[in-house]
Amino acid sequence: MLLRLSPLLLLGGCAAAMPPVAVAPSAPALPAPVSPATVSPATNTAAEDARLLAFLDAKFDEQVALDPEALTSLGIKQDYDKLGDYTLAATEKQMQLAERQLAELTAGFDPARLGPAARLSYRLFQRDVERQRESYRFREYGFPVSTNGTPAGEIPVFLINQHRVDTVADAEAYVARLEDSERVMREVVERIEQQAAMGIVPPKMVFTPARADAQSILEGAPFGGGADNPLWADFQKKVAALDAPAEIKTRLLEDGHAALTGPFRRGVETLVAGIDRLEPRATGNDGAWSLPEGEAYYADRLRAYTTTDLTADQIHQIGLQQVASIRAEMEAVKREMGYSGTLEQLFGQLRTDPAYKYPNTDAGREQYLTDARTLIDTVLARSPEYFHRLPEAKLEVRAVEPFRQDTAPVAFYNRPAPDGSRPGIFYVNLADMTQVNKVQTDGIAAHEGAPGHHFQIARAQELEGLPKFRRFGGYGAYTEGWGLYSERLADEMGVYTSPEQRFGMLSLQMWRAIRLVLDTGIHSKRWSREQAIDYFRANSPNSERDIVKEVDRYINNPGQATSYMVGQLKIAELRDRARRELGPRFDIRDFHEVVLGQGPLPLNVLEEEVNRYIAAAT
Repeated sequence: MLLRLSPLLLLGGCAAAMPPVAVAPSAPALPAPVSPATVSPATNTAAEDARLLAFLDAKFDEQVALDPEALTSLGIKQDYDKLGDYTLAATEKQMQLAERQLAELTAGFDPARLGPAARLSYRLFQRDVERQRESYRFREYGFPVSTNGTPAGEIPVFLINQHRVDTVADAEAYVARLEDSERVMREVVERIEQQAAMGIVPPKMVFTPARADAQSILEGAPFGGGADNPLWADFQKKVAALDAPAEIKTRLLEDGHAALTGPFRRGVETLVAGIDRLEPRATGNDGAWSLPEGEAYYADRLRAYTTTDLTADQIHQIGLQQVASIRAEMEAVKREMGYSGTLEQLFGQLRTDPAYKYPNTDAGREQYLTDARTLIDTVLARSPEYFHRLPEAKLEVRAVEPFRQDTAPVAFYNRPAPDGSRPGIFYVNLADMTQVNKVQTDGIAAHEGAPGHHFQIARAQELEGLPKFRRFGGYGAYTEGWGLYSERLADEMGVYTSPEQRFGMLSLQMWRAIRLVLDTGIHSKRWSREQAIDYFRANSPNSERDIVKEVDRYINNPGQATSYMVGQLKIAELRDRARRELGPRFDIRDFHEVVLGQGPLPLNVLEEEVNRYIAAAT
């Protein structure tokens, strides 16, 4: 989905072998914590804490109200017949609201009168608005049309997976959103034309998959022959399930058919025409350095995604060190596998040997899903030894829908609805099973499902007493760092039972180390797309398809790929510190509760919380 919301919202990662990384303070620096000495132990802060919680939740509701799609994601049926505002003006409105809210916060509350948890919420809200302000100068830079997807593909996914139809009014709202998509597509075309006028044009490799992504949603009935289009099939299924008279259902289906073949289709055709007009203006596949103020833009993206002040050069060096370190681990596991060739030869065998592949059939896809579900079930059974509390939300494993396979990532997680009406979903792209590496199945399931993103994201929104912006917000390095940390944690939990599975886990770790090298290489050191692909291929068993998709993803979204390993290294460093200083008093369940029990945090704040835990347990 095109990012339209404030960074305050997140709208839908054993460490012992890794050397610690020095993570610089978050940027901008958080206000210093109030010294305990300034708050009298006898002071009762409960009333003021409650007042702040109510204030922050009201401000979150104000922010979410700007985007009907965000409301739906949270299970709220307000503005249920509308889609979001995709214009640059919407970003300005968000920034104005955030500044007004920050002014109200600082005028209405004194941190010295708050308890520790409320004081942290105050600091984080202030920090997030200041970070949003720093990034505002680059508000025109994000590509709404890329190899990562287009609104033509994303809006159908949103309607299919998040728009519930419990009543006739809900079905009418679904039709209204189909009609509203024509406006969205016009706004997106207007936006990419505004960007182009500023010299901000997507890379050349974007246009073929983006065009295919948009055009694929017009395949099938009611647009043409063949099987029902996924949107049309979804709407028919939801209407059929309604408790309503037959004549009303007939009328709804007629309205849905008209909306699809009329405004929805015109909107997609408008987007495709805009993509066609823009394509001749693309000049290459270069990184952020080629954009206006590209160096400053990339530095801002690194600060936003890593929550640190690490420079591109520092991150690049960390990446090179991690690639070397993980290669050494791979050499050891390779010997356990009984393989006598070089790592490069093993990479090649993993890419091509049928023994490491699933059949490229529906049965092969179902076997992948079964294997991933088995891994998650095993993790859940062993989790009480490693966690005090698990999320209540259910977790499902699903294959990416065929119409968005060309632009969807290899795997990803969608958060559950807070009211329980939608589970957490681990999606995996199974477009071509010849490109799926069987040894990576378990590690990917650990990262995207359990104990990874589901244990962090679903758990966060279930936390009681935290303001909504902390329950539903996020920081890239924290969230993806936890996902990457979870891949190694699953090994500690004993769910990988063969050296091949452990090699698969290491190949995923290598994947994220490569990201540090390539993201900085592309956007700061002016590496070419081909150079990046070659480096990836030389150090990873990933399939050629996945390598190309990943490199294109890094080009399209500067900085995001660095968040994974920067976050993991910090979590691993903090765990090593706690184990070392607490000795026999260290309990892995306590450490995980400190990391997960307060929702997402910038890395320097996470370090403060772990240090506080160590001091209290000493």
